[in-house]
Amino acid sequence: MASIDAPKPAEGSASSTHTPARPQTHDSSSSTTEPTAEATTEPTLAEKIELAAAEGHDADVPSNIGYVLDEQGEKQRRESITQQRRESALARQSTRGSKAAGEDVEKAAAAAGAEGEVADENIVQWDGPDDPQNPYNWPRWKKVTTCALVSSFTFVTPLASSMFAPGVPELMMEFKNSSPELASFVVSVYILGFAAGPLVFAPMSEIYGRHWVYLFSLVFFGVFIVACAVAPTLEALIAFRFLSGIFGACPLTNGAGTIADMIAQEKRGAAMAIFSIGPLLGPIIGPVAGGFLADAKGWRWVFWVLAIIIAALVVAIPIFMQETYAPVLLERKTRRLRKETGNDLLRSKFDVGLSPKDHFKRGIVRPMKLLAFDPISIIFGFYLAVVYGYLYILFTSITTVFQGSYGFSASNVGLVFLGLGVGSMLGVVVFSVFSDRNIKKKTQEADELAAEAGTESEGMKPEYRLSPLRWGAALLPFGFFFYGWTAEFPDKVHWIVPIISHVFIGVGNIIVFLALQLYLVDAYTIYAASAIAANTVVRSIAGAVLPLAGLRMYANLGVGWGNSLLGFIALALLPVPFLIIRYGEFLRKNYSPKNL
Repeated sequence: MASIDAPKPAEGSASSTHTPARPQTHDSSSSTTEPTAEATTEPTLAEKIELAAAEGHDADVPSNIGYVLDEQGEKQRRESITQQRRESALARQSTRGSKAAGEDVEKAAAAAGAEGEVADENIVQWDGPDDPQNPYNWPRWKKVTTCALVSSFTFVTPLASSMFAPGVPELMMEFKNSSPELASFVVSVYILGFAAGPLVFAPMSEIYGRHWVYLFSLVFFGVFIVACAVAPTLEALIAFRFLSGIFGACPLTNGAGTIADMIAQEKRGAAMAIFSIGPLLGPIIGPVAGGFLADAKGWRWVFWVLAIIIAALVVAIPIFMQETYAPVLLERKTRRLRKETGNDLLRSKFDVGLSPKDHFKRGIVRPMKLLAFDPISIIFGFYLAVVYGYLYILFTSITTVFQGSYGFSASNVGLVFLGLGVGSMLGVVVFSVFSDRNIKKKTQEADELAAEAGTESEGMKPEYRLSPLRWGAALLPFGFFFYGWTAEFPDKVHWIVPIISHVFIGVGNIIVFLALQLYLVDAYTIYAASAIAANTVVRSIAGAVLPLAGLRMYANLGVGWGNSLLGFIALALLPVPFLIIRYGEFLRKNYSPKNL
């Protein structure tokens, strides 16, 4: 990794020679000596990329590898461990009658605090490589069930983002409100919750485990969805939508981490592909189903159907899902062994000594540091904010445009969103094929040039991911010009033509999104999740705020010039991908913050 110098693994954290996705584990009585922080070497690029691939969300770490701390984190870790040992020593002395004559409790506590790393026999690990408690060793049916439940939650969350969009005109009439800004905001405010959720649920999953965080967030997600169904006013509906968005962000934040907890890296591709379908198709399928439902039963029934699905998941998760996060599982084992043996110095192999407060602070602060000091994160955040905002301008405006121009009913207008869905799926296929082929080609060329020059090749550079970005960026203005001037003349242009324009917008949108997201993973490796979380915050805010101007823009400028304005802005931003490709490596190597 060239952008950020990874700190050396601390005592009790991941060493530089960690195992792959399914590590070899040892019994708690093993006597293998752990290397000290000074003796370790910086992880190799391949090892850092493996760490990044295993990261599922902000503040998450590969479950069976351990943590990588910066200098400040290591200081906090040592202080926390010292305090824990002091308390353990005091507790033991108190239990043994330490106040008897001749015993010095303070001296014993100070001695415990001054010790070096605990003896190896006090480190609790898995009971061998085949320990059935290790999620990697779970039977296939158990892994499939857990993945299915998480994927279902991940699908419902984005489904709720746009499912009731076709019913917005009806609810605005019910609440006797004609504000186009509020009509847009009642849809997009849900995404504003996505900006806050990842910063909360990621560190919570480190402290309490994924299972209880899923259940907690799902219950409150359902509560606020029901609140939306019975909302007495438009203002109340907006507030409940925002709160449901916060709790609905949980599976998008932690879902990939759950898959990494259970499935070895060489078998993880299919599971991750299935997991990604939910966030991709949810916002597209939602309006299609919501359109027919709103037309038949009214907009409130959209939320009741979502609540029924959520209720089924609330029942299923406690029955069929177990905790998958290895640090939490080993901590539970450690607590049990402390009670059984009376040895208060036992600690999990994944315990870095950070208090829950420290975990939470690290999870929230790092993405903010990237947004404040890292030029790559700032540029990518701004660019994706525009692209994501455009997507939600479409979500909030399609219903009004096609009902007003083409006379679509609330049920039929949901079908219009299929154009974006087809474009998104096509974009995934195109990007996957072209990107992989391009990366291999460029890496091979770089290796050959390095061999001829007698130098060491840098391998695959993150910038190789950005080649498709130029095509995606070019498709966006083309799609908006196409959409605007075909929908401007509904009497002369068939309704299928502007829907076809949505296909181009969908392709461009997903190519830009995937290129920049994968670049962040490759460039920031062990900090990839934090970089993605920082990007999520910015684009979610834009996705909530930009659509506020959408309907007013169309009302004042018309569909043709309104979409042309979006197209001109996208055209003005067209040089950005070329500048990133040209200067991205320079910025990454010279201006990214070194201490995260």
